[in-house]
Amino acid sequence: MEYSSIFVCLMGMGTVFFGLICLIALTYLMSAVVGRGKKAAPAPVPAAPQTAGEVTPELVAAVSAALAEELGTDITGIRIVSMKKV
Repeated sequence: MEYSSIFVCLMGMGTVFFGLICLIALTYLMSAVVGRGKKAAPAPVPAAPQTAGEVTPELVAAVSAALAEELGTDITGIRIVSMKKV
């Protein structure tokens, strides 16, 4: 028996979509089973409230590390003179 190329194409795509839908369903099922026993951890309380425009040393360190990574240089070669919110 000879099958048309359109039939073969549609059967292949249908099989793939059916498989993907099954994977999604299994993922949701496993997430529900595994997540059933877990309880949400309380959110950590910040040590001190910060204002919106405050520049902390942690922020300067994070920006320095990101710039050093992007530029491909050592973090000691970066000197931040000032920062302002854009």
